Order: sequence, then structure tokens, then C-alpha cells
Amino acid sequence: MDFQHEPGRYFLQDNDKTLAEIIYTTINNGQTYSVNATRVDPSLRGQGIAAQLLDAVINEAQTNHMTIKAVCPYVKKAFAQKPAKYQEIEYKP
Repeated sequence: MDFQHEPGRYFLQDNDKTLAEIIYTTINNGQTYSVNATRVDPSLRGQGIAAQLLDAVINEAQTNHMTIKAVCPYVKKAFAQKPAKYQEIEYKP
């Protein structure tokens, strides 16, 4: 799926309605993305959209040699369920 991107946010929009988004900020002196929220409209749930949004942020972080701090519940759960997949990108203070 092709998401729109602006600094700190990947999202899917239909006209004026945001259907899905992941919001992140830069912390740790510009070395880490803190993923603060992931939202998917109920009409799109169960289609893997949240995982695709997370993958988009992870790809950006890898490109920029950054880590990711899981703040939102979805990302915390994803990191906990698949530690091998996320161990290299996860921020470890």
C-alpha cells in the first residue's frame, strides 16, 4: 500500500478523512524515532495496515541509521511478539 508521508507521520487518506496513520517524533539527539500512536479506521482493521505503517517507519529509520522506541501499544506489542525481527532496530537506553 502506498502511504502519504510528511515529517513525523505516514498516513492513508480518503478525501479529507484520515483512515490510518502512524505518528512519530525524533528523540535521543536525532538518533531515534519515538512511535507515539498508530490508528487504523475500523473499516480497515484486520488487513495488516498497522503493520505496513510500522514497516514504513522502520524502513525510514534503517535508511537514516536510527533506532525506534516503541511508545504506542501497537508497536510495543509488535516488538514483544517478534523480538528477533525488531531487536536490531529497537532503541535500548
